[in-house]
Amino acid sequence: MAANPRTGLPKSGAEIRAAFLDFYEQRGHQPMASASLIPDDPTVLLTIAGMLPFKPVFLGQQQRPAPRATSSQKCIRTNDIENVGRTARHHTFFEMLGNFSFGDYFKEQAIQWAWELSTGVFGLSPRNLVVSVFREDDEAEAIWRDGVGVNPKRIIRMDEADNFWASGPTGPCGPCSEIYYDFKPELGNDGIDLEDDSRFIEFYNLVFMQYNRDAEGTLTPLANRNIDTGMGLERMAQILQAVPNNYETDLIYPLIETAAGLAGIDYCAQGDKGQTSLKVIGDHSRAITQLICDGVTASNLGRGYILRRLLRRVVRHGRLLGIDKPFLTAMGEASIALMQDAYPQLVERREVILAELAREEARFLETLERGEKLLADVLAAKPRQISGAQAFELYDTYGFPLELTEEIAEEHGLTVDLAGFEAAMEAQRQRAKAAAVSIDLTLQEAIDQVASAAEATAFKGYEALEHPSCVLALVVNGEPAERAVAGDSVQLVLDSTPFYGEGGGQVGDRGVLSGTGTGGDGVIVSIEAVSRNRSVFVHSGRVERGSLAVGDLLNAQVDRACRRRAQANHTATHLLQAALKQVVDPGIGQAGSLVDFDRLRFDFHCPRAVNPAELEQIEALINGWISEAHTLQVAEMAIEQAKAAGAVAMFGEKYADVVRVVDVPGVSMELCGGTHVANTAEIGLFKIVAESGVAAGIRRIEAVAGPAVLAYLKEREAVVKPLAERFKAQPGEIVERVGQLADELKATQKALAAARAELAAAKAAALVAQAQAVGAGAGGVPFQLMVARLDGVEGAGLQGAAQGLADQLGDGAAVVLGGLPDPTDLGKVILVAAFGKAVIAAGPKAGAFIGGVAKACGGGGGGRPNLAQAGGRDGAALDGALAQARAELEAKLS
Repeated sequence: MAANPRTGLPKSGAEIRAAFLDFYEQRGHQPMASASLIPDDPTVLLTIAGMLPFKPVFLGQQQRPAPRATSSQKCIRTNDIENVGRTARHHTFFEMLGNFSFGDYFKEQAIQWAWELSTGVFGLSPRNLVVSVFREDDEAEAIWRDGVGVNPKRIIRMDEADNFWASGPTGPCGPCSEIYYDFKPELGNDGIDLEDDSRFIEFYNLVFMQYNRDAEGTLTPLANRNIDTGMGLERMAQILQAVPNNYETDLIYPLIETAAGLAGIDYCAQGDKGQTSLKVIGDHSRAITQLICDGVTASNLGRGYILRRLLRRVVRHGRLLGIDKPFLTAMGEASIALMQDAYPQLVERREVILAELAREEARFLETLERGEKLLADVLAAKPRQISGAQAFELYDTYGFPLELTEEIAEEHGLTVDLAGFEAAMEAQRQRAKAAAVSIDLTLQEAIDQVASAAEATAFKGYEALEHPSCVLALVVNGEPAERAVAGDSVQLVLDSTPFYGEGGGQVGDRGVLSGTGTGGDGVIVSIEAVSRNRSVFVHSGRVERGSLAVGDLLNAQVDRACRRRAQANHTATHLLQAALKQVVDPGIGQAGSLVDFDRLRFDFHCPRAVNPAELEQIEALINGWISEAHTLQVAEMAIEQAKAAGAVAMFGEKYADVVRVVDVPGVSMELCGGTHVANTAEIGLFKIVAESGVAAGIRRIEAVAGPAVLAYLKEREAVVKPLAERFKAQPGEIVERVGQLADELKATQKALAAARAELAAAKAAALVAQAQAVGAGAGGVPFQLMVARLDGVEGAGLQGAAQGLADQLGDGAAVVLGGLPDPTDLGKVILVAAFGKAVIAAGPKAGAFIGGVAKACGGGGGGRPNLAQAGGRDGAALDGALAQARAELEAKLS
């Protein structure tokens, strides 16, 4: 990277971020942490702009967090993913620095501060700056010209498409003003074309929200005007670090070096194709690491599909570079190391991130090679177009996202038959439906056979838990039969039953069937599950005593305790949905549920996690409704009448013309065929156990109600009581005590790390005299070569030792240190290289060099040209790797 000639000014990405936030914090702005990449806004899949977390504030839907705010917001955009690596500044992951005013200061102050920050803090020359304004914004132009002093020729008016922001067809909107950096000011002020990417780069956008647009398009001035700005961190880094593109800044280039080291190549020696692949890997590695950190998992839907697509692009570009083994975890490690100071949660989620990367890469590699061969065969035939059937085979059989096939086709000047692809996809859906119907399992076939011949079962379980029933059909040990005896596993169809058949998320009842039986000595059948086959209830269980036959009259008796538990959990599930709508979002809809005897589970559509405060509020609300003793009202009515009354129906579910409505007056009204308590007081208590994400946009709450709460509390007591005794503390003091122990452990570990670092520095200092003079650099001064092994030192300590040696040995230093952090563990190796300026000028780069050395230990890594770290898994090969490093450096520097 070229050096930035300005001294004392922010230069690194971290310095630029800190300088921006500090500038605005000193001017009364509240610093705000970056929001998750998974937004609260259901209209977008990912956080795509720095202002998105504040959108509800700008739209008047939320209270402002402060009159002024500033943030560095991580963002993801994939709408022009094909340009990543090909242009100087397109990215999927990027950071947007912003300052925001919520009805506080406005246009003049925002412009003055933007100019002061750009020219004062960042040291940009006014000669290199151009500003744009909306074509009708005379006020902004006057402020730039008269208030700031910008040359009128360098103020460019632009149309609505470029310089007018709107939240949508209606609502808040306003003009924009942008600051551009001019890389070629010597070309003068005449005929400036801001669309010329080779000369100009926009780095700061100021949005002035001053109007409200109604349905007729009329603009009305807002009573409270707002400011929303965005400065691209990567773009400012490119400018201040004086590099030709965003990728060669310190925000991304270390990842490019890591990828190059894994491929055994030099970035600077690559042509356009090789450099593009390295840039794609560097860019996408940041994106996938941050996405997984924020809770996205790879899938074929929504955010999960975006993650999978990015992951697979990284793998494919790695293969284009010659990386023929799994490498995503290495890129994940490097990404975490690069971004952990700004985003410490990456360290907390490290294991999750690396596990997801390894799992998804392994899944893709299983089929990638065969898929690439198929695609190569298709391309070898030189077709005019890749057919829909071929694209679908790649997608369905080999896991190629359609976009990846399109990308490869474009590289060969071809297109993909998208209509044919969709037709093949629909045909597959129809085949899947047919296959689902024709599954042939012996037991299921027997049950289907008896159920198809039986009349619909009359369900009596709403009114009674005990009822006389006649056996209409029997399946014994998987075969239709007329008779069953003690020990037989049976499935029975009765003419009528009090047993609830599994449906609507509620499990089937348990209980017993009893009677005189065919032998007259009595029969008992334990029923463990009840399912439904069409409208026929199938009772599954075991004959415990006696024998029975088709036609026998039995007494069907539901287990009352189990039914009470199921009823309590089912009504509690309705209350849970009502509470979620009231506390979190009225638009929440059910995505699935489970009502069991000892627990309940409710899945719902929600783009974000329900936070602890909301969960506490939901729990309190439900227990309040329980204590209010609402009497449930159950009625059957026409489906349209039920919907008109406000009954909630599950999206996608099919209902009959006449439906059953379960109403908790004033609280909840749902279409439901399940069993419920008569009064909410029967539930007793409700306790949320867990909240989690189960799929893209789907959250899950698990809870217990009624008698199950006591069992849950006893289970927790069995954990808390021994802990309290061990810590000699009251239960309420355990958290504080554990926190104290954690702090003590952290302090001990910090002291140990410091001691190790000091020991490493001391050991390194003793090595200075052993430096070997090799060759001659500029001015005939010999290079100072130092290759040594230092065991028992962690990575940071070893890196500090190497840097200290290099500083002592001067610009001609070539230092390589390696060691085992734990001398008893041969499975972890650390290698560090520190090169002086003269060594770098002679050719060797620390990042590329140490990555090659690490391969001898079964690992990899990389870093900057002057300082880099790598790892390995074969400690037995360390001495050989260090000998190799010495020999290579001697050869290169002699």
